[in-house]
Amino acid sequence: MYTKVTLLCLAAVALARPDKPAPAGYGYAPPTPAYAPPQPSYSAPQPSYEKKEEGMPFDFEYAVKDDYKGLDFDHNSNSDGKVVNGQYRILLPDGRTQIVTYTADHHNGYQAEVTHEGEAQYPQPQPYKPAPSYSAPAPAYSAPAPTYEQPKPSYGVPH
Repeated sequence: MYTKVTLLCLAAVALARPDKPAPAGYGYAPPTPAYAPPQPSYSAPQPSYEKKEEGMPFDFEYAVKDDYKGLDFDHNSNSDGKVVNGQYRILLPDGRTQIVTYTADHHNGYQAEVTHEGEAQYPQPQPYKPAPSYSAPAPAYSAPAPTYEQPKPSYGVPH
């Protein structure tokens, strides 16, 4: 029985296999390839270096002085829209104050003049002293006296 079914299946597979190409109308011809570079969807950028944007006039100033941390600096700057002028001061670690006065525009670029006020000071380093160590304080209380009584039963005699 199994042999007959196996033979019938093999015959069906052999008969179903196409030996010749499909008749016209059942298939399709592949399209002919046409290669072309893509067309740009944007215009070329215009150079930005030819036209200078006029700046906005401004004027600002700030200062920080913190004696606890040893910070002392300030900055001020102003512009008429074409030329920026300013100055900033910084307290250096050696005790001098560095002052930078600057000018900036599109024609000459950034030009700075750096000067220093005061004389550099290099104090002798102090010898290391470790921080004082602290021990836990002795307890300042005594144990409390007991204030409880013998507990009384909360149940009665069984019936």
